[in-house]
Amino acid sequence: MQAQRSEFILKELQLGKPLKVTELSQRLQVSVDTVRRDLKALDASGLIKYVRGGACLPDALQSFSHFKGREIINSDLKREAARKAVSFVTEGAVVALNSGTTNTILAQELLALNFSFTVVTNNLAAANILLGNDHIELYAIGGRVDLKERSTCGSQCVKEFSEYMPDLAFLSVNAVNLNEGFTDFRLNEIPVMQALARNSKRVIAVLDSSKLNKLSKKKALELNEADVLVTDSRARGLELYAKAGLSVS
Repeated sequence: MQAQRSEFILKELQLGKPLKVTELSQRLQVSVDTVRRDLKALDASGLIKYVRGGACLPDALQSFSHFKGREIINSDLKREAARKAVSFVTEGAVVALNSGTTNTILAQELLALNFSFTVVTNNLAAANILLGNDHIELYAIGGRVDLKERSTCGSQCVKEFSEYMPDLAFLSVNAVNLNEGFTDFRLNEIPVMQALARNSKRVIAVLDSSKLNKLSKKKALELNEADVLVTDSRARGLELYAKAGLSVS
């Protein structure tokens, strides 16, 4: 499938070396023409630079630190975790979502729920999706718009979030490990996560397994500031997080 091939290409480029069309054709077991079409599509999306005979990362995207690139990476694992997370939502609940690609996928899964509940979010991509379900009462949090993250942030955003007392907060976080807890590279998003962790009755961190036992740029939360860790079936070593006090799903 094209999505799987695109994910493979992006991951390989992230390792720091250019890729050749002939090499990709062999590794993906598809024709050279198919590889060229995939590369041209990724180039048109701004995710790679298609050059004669292959592809490399644009200078501006040496790391997939922005939303559009991350949206593709591990999307199947994110969806599996999101489907588990949705099972925690009950009728009448007030649910908070922060920014991030995992919560955007989670918003797609929330559309299938056939009962009424409320969502409060600074995730503009998720809010746009949630408009498709009449059962959802939706509150969009204001603040400065971060175009790369498709979200709002800043002091106004944190202040507005602090006025809510959600039943559930689903936190899309970049990394977690046993020693440092939850960490993230999105420095503007960390105060949002901290506000939601303070005010929510139940804090559920939703991370695909590639983010486990990793360390990002700055501490967001201690392990004990979340109640539940939801991930996918490829995760290993979850018993260690359970021993540290997290409920693991």
